[in-house]
Amino acid sequence: MSQRQPSPSPRRRSVLRGSLAVPAALTVPALAGAAPSLALSGRPKAGWGVQAGDVTAHSGLVWVRSDRPARMIVETSATESFRDPQRWRGPLLGPDTDFTGTTRLHGLPAGEQIHYRVLLADPDDPRRTGRPVTGTFRTTPKARKQDVRFLWSGDIAGQGWGINPDRGGYRIFEEMRRRDPDFFLCSGDNIYADGPILPSVTLPDGTVWRNVTTEEKSKVAESLAEFRGAFRYNLLDDNLRRFNAQVPSIVQWDDHEVRNNWYPGQILDDARYTEKNVDVLAGRSLRAFSEYFPVSTLPPGDEDGRVHRVLRHGPLLDVFVLDMRSYRNANSPNRQPDDATGILGARQLAWLKRELSRSRAVWKVIASDMPLGIVVADGRENFEAVAQGDPGKPLGRELQIAELLRHIKHRKITGTVWLTADVHYTSAQHYDPSRAAFKDFAPFWEFVSGPLAAGGFPATKLDGTFGPEQKFIKAPSRANTSPAETPQYFGEVDIDGGSGELTVRLRQEGGGVLFTKVLRPGRVGQ
Repeated sequence: MSQRQPSPSPRRRSVLRGSLAVPAALTVPALAGAAPSLALSGRPKAGWGVQAGDVTAHSGLVWVRSDRPARMIVETSATESFRDPQRWRGPLLGPDTDFTGTTRLHGLPAGEQIHYRVLLADPDDPRRTGRPVTGTFRTTPKARKQDVRFLWSGDIAGQGWGINPDRGGYRIFEEMRRRDPDFFLCSGDNIYADGPILPSVTLPDGTVWRNVTTEEKSKVAESLAEFRGAFRYNLLDDNLRRFNAQVPSIVQWDDHEVRNNWYPGQILDDARYTEKNVDVLAGRSLRAFSEYFPVSTLPPGDEDGRVHRVLRHGPLLDVFVLDMRSYRNANSPNRQPDDATGILGARQLAWLKRELSRSRAVWKVIASDMPLGIVVADGRENFEAVAQGDPGKPLGRELQIAELLRHIKHRKITGTVWLTADVHYTSAQHYDPSRAAFKDFAPFWEFVSGPLAAGGFPATKLDGTFGPEQKFIKAPSRANTSPAETPQYFGEVDIDGGSGELTVRLRQEGGGVLFTKVLRPGRVGQ
């Protein structure tokens, strides 16, 4: 299998020069929503960097945030010199979107490196523009011969572990950037809206973990402004902004974008919240989520406002992004014999079955924000994910997954691989009907990786309904170990353009490969 060199190529170095740094001050004052190092005078500035997302063969989304009202302008070029650039007129950025905006680029050449720069222009005088901020991405290939590499993980700024300047911030993002992936799949928990970031935390050995802090992250997020501030917090990190400028994203969400273990219709019994209706909180979070990430199926690109979608990455790969949060039923003991709603909702399940059947890609990655066979509890009696610990026939939310797995088998859909995060450790599970109580499915793999910048947690048990066998696991022995105590994790997927083989590597911070699995195309169960 071919090995792509992970170091950044010279054509990408301009990205680093074009990114504006934000000082790693321990306390960041709120200044009318502006980036802390920018004065509110002169020309518009983009101190929060740029992002690209949902890139296809001929299109992509580019994101920016201004420090004041501005017109967003994007220029693209085949070279970093920006000779003969193409110009795209973007939206007017103002307080209604927290001065953020996204511009859709279209008509791009397939399988090529695209260099872009974002200019922010004074709405009253278009000649007055701020310093351009640059980025780059590769459009997806049309030819199978081109290799594909992507990374996945999740869980950022969780359990009170924020940007620590003593450790160089979120340094794992710099490590991932150097892997030079085609894109990054964030499997949810991009923020912890329910997790305040305090100035310091004393570790078990007596040392002190220090955090960059902001006013919005001093409490749980309830208002739209507080959710916006929670999404903005991570962009204070230099490593993340450099990563965003070089690596386009595919982003999904999970519970901590709103609150731990939330579900639609929930009324909170939590003294920290004055707003008890979780649907109100979720609506505010989804609006901020759509403002701070370039997602093609959210406003303004799609008025339906859905997170689930499919991204097609050439002949080798389709990525099916699930939303296991917005349409689920209430958390419960999860043992009901009939369950039409489940964890996906009936419409999303029908969509997923239809799109999987239509896919002609060699590999179909199912990006799940929660694991299938790992038991994730919600209190003493209820369960948060699919499994509930009963190894017998499918019950509760397992019924939907059984229906999906049966569909995949009977429609002869090959090349499905499940990727997830959520549980704050890394593992690999192989599911096989020979070990399962439910047997009407084809064997498949599920890989777990995370967190990126959050507490580590011990492993939980597996549910035998779908016959999982844990081939690898690495997890801490106690709950909420800090990133200073245990490594952070991310996964890497390489697809060889010649053989079509897919290689999964589970990696830990510091460059170590913990586990490797090579899957061959067209084979069932591997």
